[in-house]
Amino acid sequence: MNYDNGLIFLPLGGSGEIGMNLNLYCCDGKWLMVDCGISFADERAPGIDLIVPDARWIAERREDLLAIVVTHAHEDHVGAVARLWDQFRCPVYASPFTAEILSLKLAEEGIEDAVEVNIVSPGSSVQIDAFHLDFVDLTHSIPEMQALMITTPYGRVMHSGDWKLDPAPVVGPESNLEKMQDISTGDVLAMVCDSTNVFKQGVSGSEGDVQESLDSLLARIPTGRVAVTTFASNVARVSTIAQIAERHGRHVVLVGRSLYRMTEAARKSGYLEDLPAFVKEDQAAYLPKDKVLYLCTGSQGEPRGAMARIARDDHPHVSLEGGDTVIFSSKVIPGNEKTLFALHNQLTDLGVNVITEAEEFVHVSGHPARDELARMYEIVKPQISVPVHGEARHLKEHCALALSLGVPEAIEIRNGDMLKLAPGKAEIIDKVHSGRLAVDAGGATPLDGEFLATRRRMIYNGAANALVIVNEKGQITEDPIVRLRGVVDEDLFPDLHEDLKQAIVKRHSELSKRDQTRDSDVEEAARQAIRRTIRRLAGRRPVTDVHVVRIEDEDE
Repeated sequence: MNYDNGLIFLPLGGSGEIGMNLNLYCCDGKWLMVDCGISFADERAPGIDLIVPDARWIAERREDLLAIVVTHAHEDHVGAVARLWDQFRCPVYASPFTAEILSLKLAEEGIEDAVEVNIVSPGSSVQIDAFHLDFVDLTHSIPEMQALMITTPYGRVMHSGDWKLDPAPVVGPESNLEKMQDISTGDVLAMVCDSTNVFKQGVSGSEGDVQESLDSLLARIPTGRVAVTTFASNVARVSTIAQIAERHGRHVVLVGRSLYRMTEAARKSGYLEDLPAFVKEDQAAYLPKDKVLYLCTGSQGEPRGAMARIARDDHPHVSLEGGDTVIFSSKVIPGNEKTLFALHNQLTDLGVNVITEAEEFVHVSGHPARDELARMYEIVKPQISVPVHGEARHLKEHCALALSLGVPEAIEIRNGDMLKLAPGKAEIIDKVHSGRLAVDAGGATPLDGEFLATRRRMIYNGAANALVIVNEKGQITEDPIVRLRGVVDEDLFPDLHEDLKQAIVKRHSELSKRDQTRDSDVEEAARQAIRRTIRRLAGRRPVTDVHVVRIEDEDE
């Protein structure tokens, strides 16, 4: 397809899902990437922590990829840059705080000297080939979130990134709606906009209000240790907790590596400078219980997060007991309910008082609710709404909302949909490859590939291994040996191994003389016999491997 004339929008991640954002804009054949993030794995990817976009489509066209522009430092927007950059090999543009976070990731991959990172002051502008970018401060749950007004010869697109309208953000400036108004004067062709909280009525809430609520809550906990867990990237919440801890005579102890990294990056970028020094984990035990506030990672119950390790008494420096309190200053991300509720129960069994957003006002979202979306549409006045950063139902609802607000056109899009914005009628003109890659030892593998499919089958069905010894004529000379792992409780099936042996021998006898002399046919016959027997007895389909050993016939 010819991309040489026109303006195109193409998401390869983040449309039809929440997380793993990767958006592409094309103007006259040259591409600009906005964000390149990760997602976190669930039970569908056992043994996997991170998911990255399958960006091979744009990687194959990297000679036309001008740059990567990162809107902010959340993992689902910046987390895959370092992992995938070798496929792109183009410059990166980011704000000072985001660049600090990115530099740590580049160093982990050993490519910090190879990547050209251009630091863009918040609220400034850059020209990248035919793309003129105006950066606009919008509040979010991390510093320096930058919306982008993208001006091209074919029209202007407002790319919102993640945002909210917070009148008291605690860290960083308020959303710069005056600049948004100024640069939106005239026709804005399209707005590509965050859909996360489209179902939430009203507004998302202010970080300043959470600060007041947490202050009041901490005043009601005069005894025992207090531990607060929140998203490490929520620098405003870190600041809030540090400030109220000081007011109530408690010393803040950071627990979790990502908190150290975030706070260090924030200080380097001019944030958190007025906060008291944090106490190290190994020094906190010397403080009285009522003088300690642990600020911990693991707000979603991650097994390797600090809070989960503390709950199972697996942390080298931190422990909790009866009379202590844990505050979960975060929302429950859909899909994490079981893990988090199990963590709450673990802590409760220790005698710890657990407080979540269900009991107290301890968290606000970083994404816009309906009133905030309406306000943004009122300011920008786009001709076309293109909802992103949402699952299917979010995108559909966002389209309906935009149309109800008077936007002339709303287009529901998915990863891989190539949307021609101009010239002429806006329409999806092609579907290109997109997908998800699981980050595993040695690299990335397709999430829907055979490797992970086999791993899933092994988890749910177990594995069987068999050894079949045959002579050159194809006769089985010894009883087949079968080993099962995680298939059934073999104590409940005392005749299982005898049944398996007989099934293998019987199936082998049904082979032709010619097939009995071919190892591949002997292997397949034994595999079928094992799987059919176990399926009949237990309803399982184990991953089955058969090894055939062929011995020479003895001399007569």
